[in-house]
Amino acid sequence: MTRIFSGIKPTGHLTLGNYLGALRRWVGVDQHQSDALFSIVDLHALTVEHDPARVRRLSRQSATLMLAAGLDPQLCTVFVQSHVDEHARLSYLLECTATDGELRRMIQYKEKGTRARAAGQSVRLSLLTYPVLMAADILAYRTDEVPVGDDQTQHVELTRDLAVRFNQRYGHTFTVPRATHPPVAARVMNLQDPTSKMGKSDESGPGTVHLLDEADVVRKKIMRAVTDSGREVEYDRVTRPGIANLLEILAACEGGNPKDLAGVYESYGALKKDTAEAVVELLRPIRERHAELAADPGHIDSVLRKGAERAREMARPTVDAAYRAIGLLPA
Repeated sequence: MTRIFSGIKPTGHLTLGNYLGALRRWVGVDQHQSDALFSIVDLHALTVEHDPARVRRLSRQSATLMLAAGLDPQLCTVFVQSHVDEHARLSYLLECTATDGELRRMIQYKEKGTRARAAGQSVRLSLLTYPVLMAADILAYRTDEVPVGDDQTQHVELTRDLAVRFNQRYGHTFTVPRATHPPVAARVMNLQDPTSKMGKSDESGPGTVHLLDEADVVRKKIMRAVTDSGREVEYDRVTRPGIANLLEILAACEGGNPKDLAGVYESYGALKKDTAEAVVELLRPIRERHAELAADPGHIDSVLRKGAERAREMARPTVDAAYRAIGLLPA
């Protein structure tokens, strides 16, 4: 059976983009057709300034939302990254395999590093090296497929390069994974800036729909979404990014095609109204189930503890093999 691994970083409240770009496929396809592992990758949240209590709170909320969205611990493995030591153990070996140049070419490092320097902030070394930790997350489990958004494809390519290089130098140890993408809304854009991704870090902005937003809040954000010049509803990501984003969201919610949907609407207002209602209905059961699960934190702890135990059992043989292959004495 194909094995997949994917994770969510607890750096903000999960958004519509997280759901349409990843979570929904995990729930509807991956956990049923694959040997699937889904992780709250909390170590990745430490690459920038952070509030420790907030990271813990968001880690629990992310886990709860993953289960509320429909992940079933009987079908897949749900766990917190830092609960499985093999991730950090393998990361150092892969740092000894990666090069400074290929890490500095990572787009997210360039973007986040530039913003930090512009704000007069120091850039943590972990921001440079975290793609190696991400590679360790994937390779520890002999992962075949990594379902990711478009912005993470470069990191999966790095993972593939590191796996091939390690195998060639020290003997076959890792499976070389491949990235997979959902067909529609792989990258949901910000409603107020449709040239930028809808990100978790935009906590209160009107362009970001969070999974726990109340229905009226969702409607208000979508009805105020930025559109484009002109009046015709056309699907064109380049010249009509605002309308294209709304059409992609609506198509993802209803299972349609954004190009086909464009021909249905004669006004931006009608498109916004239908998109808002589609999103409200999509998120309603997730919010309701989240409230039920959040009332029983002991259940969440149990799921995460058992998930970490299973993940550890899967990762340890591969990581131990990597230690032997690279030349380290067994303990």
